[in-house]
Amino acid sequence: MKIVKHSGVIVDFNPDKLKSSLLKSGASVNVVESILQSIQNEIYEGISTKQIYKMAFGLLKKTANSHAARYNLREAIRLLGPAGFFFEKYIARLFASEHYTTVTNLTLFGKCVSHEIDVLIKKNDVISMVECKFHVGRDLATDVKIPMYILSRFNDLKDRKHPIFTMKDMVSSCWIVTNNRFTSDAVDFSKCSGLNLLSWNYPVNNNLKTKNDNNFLYPVTCLTTLTLAEKDKLLILDVILVKEIANNPDSLERIGLSSNRIKNVLKEASELCRYI
Repeated sequence: MKIVKHSGVIVDFNPDKLKSSLLKSGASVNVVESILQSIQNEIYEGISTKQIYKMAFGLLKKTANSHAARYNLREAIRLLGPAGFFFEKYIARLFASEHYTTVTNLTLFGKCVSHEIDVLIKKNDVISMVECKFHVGRDLATDVKIPMYILSRFNDLKDRKHPIFTMKDMVSSCWIVTNNRFTSDAVDFSKCSGLNLLSWNYPVNNNLKTKNDNNFLYPVTCLTTLTLAEKDKLLILDVILVKEIANNPDSLERIGLSSNRIKNVLKEASELCRYI
């Protein structure tokens, strides 16, 4: 059976690929087999992958909100846009979980011009600049022009002293992070130039998806027990991660949730972050 991807490309339906993504949600094998059977009974020639995703999400939500939330991760990261400001904060949280000291949105003066830097990180006395390239469209990729441009900015900054964590810090490495993917040319150029890359699927075993799952870095936009407006209110309050709600439920009162709804949100948050 043929299905249509987000990009418009027509491919064969692959039940094994769907099964694998469903299992990653945390649902049991029996639940996944049942959902897979239901979807196979409903799909038709030419159905979109977006529609299949909606069906899977709805069926997972019936079993457990946390399963649906985990399955919804990539879309949840996309909802940190459209401007990408909250995505930058999310990336700063990601590096902080790996014991980096972080600061966001600084302007540094290079040899030639000034530069607004999304995130700066420090670990073992090494300071790196992190540039975040956020895409609203799921199929958009970061091509080679981006690392070429960022390399020129890094070169303008790297041999000068800046007031970052102290008054005389030097930036000695550079990261580029995107919520989608890098083209092969972008990867090749970055490897050759010594730039570090992080995307949804790169590097293979240490990417946004694996870092998120390993360190429970689910953004609040994952939660199925909150409306979009409520998620936006939490982001404005600088509540970026689900674990921040689990550790500080007062934020849910501040956005006006009832005690009963707070219980439901905390239950989903605890299950998602495996807090028992």
